Amino acid sequence: MATPRDLGYYMPAEWERHSGCWMGWPERTDNWRDDAKPAQAAFVEVATAISQFEDVTVCASAAQWENARSQLPKRVRVIEMSMSDSWFRDTGPTFVVKRVRLPGAGGGTAGIDWTFNAWGGATAGCYRNWEFDSLVARKILEVARLPRFSHTMVLEGGAIHVDGEGTCLTTEECLLNPNRNASMTKQEIEEQLKLYLGVEAVIWLPRGLHGDNDTNGHVDNMCCFVRPGVVLLSWVDDEADPQYERSLEAFNLLTSCKDARGRSLQVVKIHIPGPLYRSPEEAAGVKELSAVSRPAGERLAASYVNFYIANGGIVAPAFGDAARDEQAFKVLSEAFPNRKVVMVKRGREIVLGGGNIHCITLQQPSGL
Repeated sequence: MATPRDLGYYMPAEWERHSGCWMGWPERTDNWRDDAKPAQAAFVEVATAISQFEDVTVCASAAQWENARSQLPKRVRVIEMSMSDSWFRDTGPTFVVKRVRLPGAGGGTAGIDWTFNAWGGATAGCYRNWEFDSLVARKILEVARLPRFSHTMVLEGGAIHVDGEGTCLTTEECLLNPNRNASMTKQEIEEQLKLYLGVEAVIWLPRGLHGDNDTNGHVDNMCCFVRPGVVLLSWVDDEADPQYERSLEAFNLLTSCKDARGRSLQVVKIHIPGPLYRSPEEAAGVKELSAVSRPAGERLAASYVNFYIANGGIVAPAFGDAARDEQAFKVLSEAFPNRKVVMVKRGREIVLGGGNIHCITLQQPSGL
């Protein structure tokens, strides 16, 4: 069977032009506190911010469609779709585009439908039943009328970042975790990334962000490309912070390797907030049903790297840490001088559920 690379597809960088953005709608009361109402307000803030720059489609269950429609601005499209939870970065398709569109060669955009197992399967995942999530990628591609590549390898979109010029970033902590693809070697996983993303080089960071246990260290909380040859890395100065060792080992690796084009990487540091911890009130608002526990006192995996690149904009989380929020705004504004940076005030509500803005959004590239 022909792979995306065989047919001329590759995964574009997130700063390349989008035709729109896809999001889900949160409603799980065993993951989102207080009947998911604070999380819904945060998702509305994110969708509203992104819709300043590009089209946004929010997918909501039949039970929640009217609620979502009533809260979202009219310029945001709301469609009905079943889902187990609202992490569309991980359950939606990985969009790929053709470098050159030849006559009779089909459309310029397609999607990869990876296998999803709720970040770890029946014994180690975040919830026990993910049957609706397993159909999200296929449904999005049906709605968008785009070709679909199906893959048996377990992979979430938050586990990878690309520069659009042949280089992929990921973490060993996630992709080599036995709860994903225990029968595959590192070399076999890397080969599949090359065949399906159209990349030539994979940079493996050892670990992701401290406390990002839900995803087993997704790279999108730790490090991302700003442009080819430049990466943004989550950082702390406090050597006693358990994040320090992780950031330092990533920094040392990134500054010692080259990308697919032979460039040495420039690393821009962006401090994480806090540390931040789940309050007793926040923990009490989550119902203990069938999702992973959300105990009081748990350190939150909060990161400013978990942002969305829109057409002309950057939509990033703020966490109520005034000094760090302001510093992050400055770093992002300097990293993306031609884009307007918008900080979403309710970033803490999203991280309480296990991720942030990049995790709940999915860009659809324009293609050719």
